[in-house]
Amino acid sequence: MNGTLIFDGKCGMCTRSRDLVVRMDRHGRVAAVPLQRPGTAEWLGVTPQALAESAWWLDASGELYRGAEAVNATLSAAIGSRLPLMVYRLPGIRQIQDAVYRWVSTHRHRLPGTTPYCRSHPTEC
Repeated sequence: MNGTLIFDGKCGMCTRSRDLVVRMDRHGRVAAVPLQRPGTAEWLGVTPQALAESAWWLDASGELYRGAEAVNATLSAAIGSRLPLMVYRLPGIRQIQDAVYRWVSTHRHRLPGTTPYCRSHPTEC
């Protein structure tokens, strides 16, 4: 399962999470682009508002995931196992992870992070 993670490049916590996934991905299965990259909403076929609300995963087959499901799909690709995505899809787990994701997403700018990607790579944003 190869694909692209679309993350908030102006968020330090999101950048730290992206960096962790890139380190976990030892086989080059995960590409990562900031949602601020011009043309990203059009490329994914979503509105700019929807794009800014969640992390996204676009897999090699063209399937698009958002939010907690996107995080699990990204982890699945990074570690080379569908296990995170399979666990996410268990009854009850999806609802719990979606609720946690919404809380983290809402508070992401208050959570510990690193230098935001768009600050250190301004030409890509």
